[in-house]
Amino acid sequence: MNSDWQNTQSPDSAMQLDAAAELTTSARTLLSARAVRHSAQRMLTLALEGQLDDWQVNLDRLPATAEFVAQVVRDRYPHLDPPLHARWRHFVFAGRDLWRDLAASATWSSPAAKARAAFDLAITSVLLDAGAGHDWCYHDAITGLVTTRSEGLALASLRWFASGGLSSDRNNPLRADATALRHLNAVALNNAFQVTAANPLVGTTGRAALLNRLGTAVELRPVLFAIADAPRPGGLFDALAQRAPDNRLSATIILETLLDAFGSIWQDRPSLGGVPLGDCWPHPAFKGNAPADTFVALHKLSQWLTYSLIEPLEAAGITVYDIDELTGLAEYRNGGLLVDMGVLAPCDIDAWSTTYAVSAPFVVSWRAMTVALLDRLAPLVSAQLGVSTAAFPLARVLEGGTWAAGRLIAREKRAGGSPPFHITSDGTVF
Repeated sequence: MNSDWQNTQSPDSAMQLDAAAELTTSARTLLSARAVRHSAQRMLTLALEGQLDDWQVNLDRLPATAEFVAQVVRDRYPHLDPPLHARWRHFVFAGRDLWRDLAASATWSSPAAKARAAFDLAITSVLLDAGAGHDWCYHDAITGLVTTRSEGLALASLRWFASGGLSSDRNNPLRADATALRHLNAVALNNAFQVTAANPLVGTTGRAALLNRLGTAVELRPVLFAIADAPRPGGLFDALAQRAPDNRLSATIILETLLDAFGSIWQDRPSLGGVPLGDCWPHPAFKGNAPADTFVALHKLSQWLTYSLIEPLEAAGITVYDIDELTGLAEYRNGGLLVDMGVLAPCDIDAWSTTYAVSAPFVVSWRAMTVALLDRLAPLVSAQLGVSTAAFPLARVLEGGTWAAGRLIAREKRAGGSPPFHITSDGTVF
């Protein structure tokens, strides 16, 4: 029957099918860490060649930036031993690891069961980790801590998770599952994050809707999320374990699995050939023969999540390698560091007071060049510290220094440590 159908196809129909397949193939080339790094280097090259109208790059400021970051690393980690850049760092307060304490108080049937719970927490917490705004804080009733920004979001998400707010099973609170995620609303999120008129959190409706879409995506992909349990984000652990021969797994496979698994949860994002692109954006300076050539791949939250899944995988006995194939994160702390240190400078003085959408070419090029410049900055930081890049790779530079350095200099430059530019956020990018 297939050959008869093919024989009756018109040439136009066959050409349309070929074009659609080519478009889909082109789109999928954007869903990788390699695509992020390629986009970033391409954007930086355009800027250095004077082909970007909105940005100037001052590479002579990189050494001073590396010196500043290296000092931040020494201050925070005198033994030069920062862990990997991951969400787990934000659950540690004054040396107390709140997730470790919570996990230790629970009874786990197996290492895999604990890993699924850790995945549930990491995935939901990272997806909630877009900028909180400078007017929001979280008061923790258990510890008495008052926290803001990313740490505040982390602590609030941990308490919500621990209370069973993301579980539909009252007897098993330490989980998130598709049923609970699909049915939660902004009211529940506002309550969990203590949002009021006097304590506003940016993008609460967008955050709740994102978790709803996460629940739907999880429910629709049992082959990824329901191998050993009812559909839940943490079910991805089992899917990744199946892709780890000899208990070894490439970090790039984790990222590519995440980009495929969660592509549908991002709203109002570009798509190509029916393939949702997530954190990819068209840019007028990007030209090319393939449809994907006009897009800039960034994948900030997905890479942040990839870094954050490494530790629970390794705790369950799966070694993760190729971590350096991941890139720096295209977010406002790393990007703000480069702006505040003078490595990147807007060409238009009005940029400081303009409000931008996340899709604006000015923002897209800033984020892309941040990734490329982090690749140049990392070895300079290692050299300043007197260690090899193998001993102090990019993932440690991010955690030990650039993110914290970006926050530190932002506080010196602006009241409240806000980003250098005004960007409209729906709670799912910055």
